[in-house]
Amino acid sequence: MSEFKKLVFSGVQPTGNLHLGNYLGAIRRFVALQEGNDCIYCVVDMHALTAQLVHEDMPSQTRSIAAAFIAAGIDPEKHIVFNQSAVPQHAELAWIFNCVARIGWMNRMTQFKDKAGKDREQASLGLYAYPSLMAADILVYRATHVPVGEDQKQHLELARDIAMKFNLDYAEHIRKSGYGIDITVGDEPVHAYFPMVEPLIGGPAPRVMSLRDGTKKMSKSDPSDLSRINLMDDEEAISKKIRKAKTDPDGLPSEVDGLQGRPEADNLVAIYAALADKSKAEVLADFGGQQFSVFKPALVDLAIHVLAPITGEMRRLMDDTSHIDAILRKGGERARARAEVTMSQVRDVIGFLY
Repeated sequence: MSEFKKLVFSGVQPTGNLHLGNYLGAIRRFVALQEGNDCIYCVVDMHALTAQLVHEDMPSQTRSIAAAFIAAGIDPEKHIVFNQSAVPQHAELAWIFNCVARIGWMNRMTQFKDKAGKDREQASLGLYAYPSLMAADILVYRATHVPVGEDQKQHLELARDIAMKFNLDYAEHIRKSGYGIDITVGDEPVHAYFPMVEPLIGGPAPRVMSLRDGTKKMSKSDPSDLSRINLMDDEEAISKKIRKAKTDPDGLPSEVDGLQGRPEADNLVAIYAALADKSKAEVLADFGGQQFSVFKPALVDLAIHVLAPITGEMRRLMDDTSHIDAILRKGGERARARAEVTMSQVRDVIGFLY
């Protein structure tokens, strides 16, 4: 192998209901990336333990994420859909990466500081170390690209740091094993086992904000259900939430610059643009100068048109979970086979007897 084969990997945690932000910022991009790419999409149930240790509905939440993948258009036959805990090689490589990563690197992770809050002494070790598991999720398949939002970009940079340190520390072992590939990182030639994974950042609405506060990201954990549109919401709920969405007293501007300082207006225009595959400028060309009493009903109709087929298919899949379970089981088998190729070579490079 003279170069790393392009492979896209990403995962979604089974914590709380999937919402519009998850769909526009992640899942819809997963679907688009299927064209021309080898893709692996994972329900990261091991990561869910860092948010909450005990889950009464973990099986249902896991199936729900998989159902959303399938309902949105991901093909589990051409690509791989599975749940993380079905592939123990993720955890095995994560331990090795725990030994590769440096405490100083982990201390720079801003998400740990945000999620742990003021009482960091009470945070779990898993929450602190989960970027190592995230790196293992990606690199156990030697994936080359990951679609991420800006809030995960720092973790991807850590995955690159871990990969680079492993490649350099085990350089001679990698070369002797015959598993490595000659790459250039900056101006430095490296005989690498793991690739320098690249982020795929973009999309029309990478950050969908709360319907109740345009300065906060739409979140599963927000106590107000009115703050988000869940993918399992029916048409009545979608209509209610959009009509009750916070706005300001002014009408819609004719130019994008007119949205500055108006986070709620900007958010609703961004959502419409993403759902319609248009730019904000194109949306304002149609609705500029009009009141929200005109714009909101149009947004309701568009949201229902886009989301209703996905919601209907998710409900159908969740009514008979045997199909979802079969997809996850087969995906897990395929993922384990790929991950074991990597792990058998990593064990050889390290010098583990097995």
